[in-house]
Amino acid sequence: MATLQIVANNSSPRLVDAAAPKPAAAMSAFRMWSAVVGSTLGAFMAVLNIQIVNASLADIQGAIGAGKDDGGWISTSYLIAEIVVIPLSGWLAQVFSVRKYLLTNAILFLLFSVACAFAANLQQMIVLRAVQGFAGGVLIPMAFTIIITLLPKPKQPIGLALFALSATFAPAIGPTIGGYLTENYGWEFIFYVNLVPGLLMVGMLWASLDRAPMKLGLLAKGDWPGIITMAIGLAALQTVLEEGNKEDWFGSDFIVRLSIIAVVSLTLFLIIELKTAHPLLNLRLLVRRNFGFGIVANVLLGIALYGSAFVLPIYLSRIQGYNSEQIGMVLAWTGIPQLLLIPLVPRLMKRFDVRLLIAFGFALFAASNFMNVYMTADYASDQLFWPNVIRAVGQALVFAPLSAVATAGIEQENAGSASALFNMMRNLGGAVGIASLQTFLSKREQFHSNILTNSISVFEEATRDRVAKLTAYFMSHGVSDQAAATNKAVVAIALKLRKQANIMAFSDTFFVLGAALLVALLATLLLKKPGHLSGGGAH
Repeated sequence: MATLQIVANNSSPRLVDAAAPKPAAAMSAFRMWSAVVGSTLGAFMAVLNIQIVNASLADIQGAIGAGKDDGGWISTSYLIAEIVVIPLSGWLAQVFSVRKYLLTNAILFLLFSVACAFAANLQQMIVLRAVQGFAGGVLIPMAFTIIITLLPKPKQPIGLALFALSATFAPAIGPTIGGYLTENYGWEFIFYVNLVPGLLMVGMLWASLDRAPMKLGLLAKGDWPGIITMAIGLAALQTVLEEGNKEDWFGSDFIVRLSIIAVVSLTLFLIIELKTAHPLLNLRLLVRRNFGFGIVANVLLGIALYGSAFVLPIYLSRIQGYNSEQIGMVLAWTGIPQLLLIPLVPRLMKRFDVRLLIAFGFALFAASNFMNVYMTADYASDQLFWPNVIRAVGQALVFAPLSAVATAGIEQENAGSASALFNMMRNLGGAVGIASLQTFLSKREQFHSNILTNSISVFEEATRDRVAKLTAYFMSHGVSDQAAATNKAVVAIALKLRKQANIMAFSDTFFVLGAALLVALLATLLLKKPGHLSGGGAH
């Protein structure tokens, strides 16, 4: 059980928890930054593992004998476990101590990463990915918590810039790494790639984090009704979002039942959290101006961040016929500029109003999507280069300043709740974005296909002429029967129409992503400048 000590300051004595992490001043700079770098490296790997596996999903499905529909659970199981554990991490870190909790999950993440490479069938892979996701989900909020509790205010922009590498750079570079490893070495290496940086992470955390006693007594005092309703609600909601489009949404009894479970459970969770004396998450943080509007902008960032990372590979595969390595090379330009720019963001935060940086970043990110609105069949890697570079610059400018403004003034006792909410809502935004865009793409493709089909008539001379030319082409290339050649000509025209309808649907999707980012930009205009960030300088 933690003891209490009297600590004198310039005003009056105060009680502090002796088992709490030492304040920044009590740690050497080397140990402090080792903790920050080690934890952000873990967050980077946890986020990277989502995109790196998605890029190689077809190869994994083939290797373990999973069907196309069932193979989606390889990603879904990881995401469900991750979204459930993120809000639990602050409380569990108090129970087991930051050091034990973070190190244990870092080691488990590495062990189950390797274990995934040896999965013999779909069932084994789903279980291993779920445990890996549960351990990896811990690494994301804990890194954020360490940054906003260990680092002094003037140094937090540097820590948040490092964390941005996990939040925005990892999703962008994941398909590049995954595609390269899969095409050149085999899908197993997307799991082995975690080992070297993972061992470095464990070493840094082992050397830097203070030992502290566990507080197992907190397990008996835990907000168990809140924990249970939250876990059930988030798991059901994540499953609905991941599987809804495949299952035809509310045309499926499975999705309907899960949706009811999600709504009821999450409603109960909100009621419990607002009424209980010791809630799992302090939801009242959401009514604070900067944190509330910061969460809104963060959710929209998640929608656009994960949505664009979802849409671009599908476009390049479906329309341009790219393989995973070629897709990775195109998407590399959404990551490489971030790697160069993110280290400069803390300096920009000292020179400029952080709210202007956020707004400018969202404007660039929105512009990069609007640049893809007028796509054609020839719109490929060369045409995507500048939109991808502009997107990268926009993402780099958004995350660290937004995190700094949103968490400004958050007390240490609320840091766990703030970290959980901020990271959970971005991930939920991503899940909502991907699910919505899947359905939107399908519906817009049908819409454009109907319009294009209705605009073509066999009674028009241009149509008859096109069919005749294609028929002659097929007959001159080995089709001897005229009826068969005519049928192939009609099918070729239909396929061309469908491809054009798909391209128009992708253009519409990029417009929607741009519009969502403009709404995020409006939310940032309602933020208040934090007291510790002047014109952007820190004091």
